[in-house]
Amino acid sequence: MKAKHLIAIVLLATSLAGMAKGGKPSANPVKRIDPTYWYAGMKNPSLQLMVYGPGIKTADVTTDYPGVKIDSIVRLDSPNYLLVYLDLGGARAGYVTLNFNNRGRKFSMKYQLRERDMPGSERMGFTNADVLYMLMPDRFANGNPANDVVKGMNDQLCNRNEPSLRHGGDLAGIMQHLDYFDNLGVTALWLTPVLENNSPAENAKHSTYHGYATTDYYRVDPRLGTNEEYKTLVESCHKRGLKVVMDMIFNHCGEQHPWNKDVPSANWFNNPGYGLQTSYKLTPVTDPYASKIDLSETVDGWFVSSMPDLNQRNPHVMKYLIQNSQWWIETVGIDGIRMDTYPYADREAMAQWMETLEKEYPNFNTVGETWVTEPAYTAAWQRGSRLSNRNSHLKSVMDFATFDRLSQAKNEDTDLWWKGLNRIYNVLCYDYLYTDPSSVMAFIENHDTDRFLENGSDTAALKQAYALLLTMNRTPQLYYGTEILMNGTKEITDGNVRRDFPGGFPGDGVDKFTRKGRTPAENTFFDWTSKLLHWRQNNQTIIRGKQIHFIPHNGIYVLARQLDGRTVLTILNGKRSSAVFSVQRYAEVIGHHTIARNVITGDSVSLADNLTLAPRAALILEF
Repeated sequence: MKAKHLIAIVLLATSLAGMAKGGKPSANPVKRIDPTYWYAGMKNPSLQLMVYGPGIKTADVTTDYPGVKIDSIVRLDSPNYLLVYLDLGGARAGYVTLNFNNRGRKFSMKYQLRERDMPGSERMGFTNADVLYMLMPDRFANGNPANDVVKGMNDQLCNRNEPSLRHGGDLAGIMQHLDYFDNLGVTALWLTPVLENNSPAENAKHSTYHGYATTDYYRVDPRLGTNEEYKTLVESCHKRGLKVVMDMIFNHCGEQHPWNKDVPSANWFNNPGYGLQTSYKLTPVTDPYASKIDLSETVDGWFVSSMPDLNQRNPHVMKYLIQNSQWWIETVGIDGIRMDTYPYADREAMAQWMETLEKEYPNFNTVGETWVTEPAYTAAWQRGSRLSNRNSHLKSVMDFATFDRLSQAKNEDTDLWWKGLNRIYNVLCYDYLYTDPSSVMAFIENHDTDRFLENGSDTAALKQAYALLLTMNRTPQLYYGTEILMNGTKEITDGNVRRDFPGGFPGDGVDKFTRKGRTPAENTFFDWTSKLLHWRQNNQTIIRGKQIHFIPHNGIYVLARQLDGRTVLTILNGKRSSAVFSVQRYAEVIGHHTIARNVITGDSVSLADNLTLAPRAALILEF
């Protein structure tokens, strides 16, 4: 066995028996079986076992385990892979004995079927009642410096002075700061990918610290922790009422994945050997007039030269990926999936994946990254969309349209028609395109964009963005560190929008996880954000309320949420000068009320007379 981690996984997954008929030991060539174990009682009884080992392709496999049948055996192009399809329709938990006969060489292996912790219908995904907090484990906190560099891995560098190398953050660091999330008031954590990325650093300057070049779909990267630590983190979050969303990538893997070194079959990848890079243009996927070449350049090209493009049209590839997502749901108990580069993968295959999860976990949730800034494009990807002739079964989509408009509006004065907060009105007015606007994930920044503050500190614009994000009919997502005014742009490197959270790493001069370590300005904004987040928790007016908004008037944009006689008003002054809020103009949502409560300060606000709003004011009232 060439890698120690493969030994550990094989032992866990298969409980090697290594005995030939008659009790005499026989050499066992199997190095690995994926999935490493499985679960009895799944609605879909079909299980694909990918068996890997030298010359295993020619083996025959039998079993006499009650309730387990071998449906088929698939022999791929490589001599070192064998796919065994099992029917588990009548199987109970236990150890299935798999009997191999490879040209007269006989051996047996134990494969574990586990009991499920709960039926799939009891797994509850994230909803619009949640606020997701996105963080990059390598950049958040280093709780275990001993795993900063792991012997035997291809990347032996950990250097916080280089923005694109590993910095040492890990799951232990996140675990040590769970109180911080409670204090802030978020209800779900979205971690960028935690799976193994065993790629070498390029020129001692660039690494896959970000996690988007998977080399093992069943193993947490050891520089972040272990599978057991990941499970413990999820369980600890659940005890606090925090959900955990797992970032996955079906479109591509990392170049150091064993599949790229020993390719299972000629059609396992699109354009093997990096024959084509994607165009990054996603419109051909839904364009009714798209040419075949345009579509192929989008979905069949490699994302980058170090990330081979998986062929989801190969049913064996897709079966492997679907099972992997279910395995993590069952094994760790994640509460949702964020799927990277969603439209780059095959549309039909991804719909099949979503339909499988929908049947097994009807209350689970997956959000797909759909990076086009037009509402019609995004809406076409949502489950049950009337805009598409193919049901994606994808419950949540990412709202790049609102992100794009907010990014423009923050630098503009609101005029009579198009600029400033008119951009927000002119994008939300198309919500009729979505089957469920509340399941659209809205955000003002993430790990792939400039931070909202860019290289400045305009908290007035930031408060307006957060006020809107946390009250409109969406599922909101925040990006780590903005609550303490972290800024940065990516014109030089993505690493500048993925800086370390100050205080999360040994040797940091300040600890911004604490009030003492933050500046007065940082504490002021943290408190403002925390107040708003805690107020939003279980707020049914925000979660279920009807939404009404008004075309910006006199530079002011007003959005109302109403439920059971209660009203929340978000009032934003989109000008760099003071403006007058005319109470009478908004009588249809204010009604007979003359007093409202300022959500942030708790002060009473009179609605008997017009209000004068400060420049760029953000006011949230409830009555």
